Amino acid sequence: MKSILLHIDHDRAMPARLQVALDLARATNGHITCLQALSYDVFMPGDFYGSAMAAALPLIKENADKLRADTERMLEHEGVPFDWRFEYGVAAHRLIAASPLADIMIVGPAEAGSDGRGPSALVGDVVLRAAVPVLVVPEGSNSFDVGAPMVVAWNGSAESAHALRAALPLLACSCQVTLACVVEDTAEGGPDLPSTDGARYLARHGIACEIVEIPRGDMKIADTLFAAATLREASLLVMGAYGHPRLAELVMGGVTRHMLSEPQMPVLLAH
Repeated sequence: MKSILLHIDHDRAMPARLQVALDLARATNGHITCLQALSYDVFMPGDFYGSAMAAALPLIKENADKLRADTERMLEHEGVPFDWRFEYGVAAHRLIAASPLADIMIVGPAEAGSDGRGPSALVGDVVLRAAVPVLVVPEGSNSFDVGAPMVVAWNGSAESAHALRAALPLLACSCQVTLACVVEDTAEGGPDLPSTDGARYLARHGIACEIVEIPRGDMKIADTLFAAATLREASLLVMGAYGHPRLAELVMGGVTRHMLSEPQMPVLLAH
């Protein structure tokens, strides 16, 4: 993955995803494009005439300039090629517009200024609309080892197949790939695409994998998958995103939403 699109913002996971981007770029001889978007389209309760927002604009721009200066200063000593794109507008829109020639997009799970819990609206927008796999890096991810074990969440859906295909360049570097299927007792019939099809696809690309079936139990599916990945000391969890309509997931909850609420490791998503 030579072309890495990195979202730059003030959220708490920014240092973590910057480090992951550097590790990935070094492992693949890649190039990092840092995209920083600044939007003034912010509503302040009670600010009907925009006076408070107008007063805040210089500070917003000053903070953005400082983040850029600090980040560029650090990158200049890392020995990794990079460029910087500063644009005005909504971050999700700018990232989507920049994604067609990227191999991977790296974002955080939560909005800037939040308590660090996701999922953010940005993640949902870019996963659904950008034609590129999206790597969500949580706060506390201090490194990314492309040679470590990796786990692919497999449920036989088209989304899980898309994620598997999108993750191929990373899976090819891993020392152990596992296709993890969470088996629910109430499921009727088999999956549209059995896990053996996924394993066969990987084998055609020279990637051996282990297939494991994990009983659902009392845990949420997201927690079960994280537990399986942690047990295998995986550096990455790959999964298809939003198998159900996104609105339904936002209202009722879903595996994607639960996965992104408190991610325990980097998660590669594709829809």
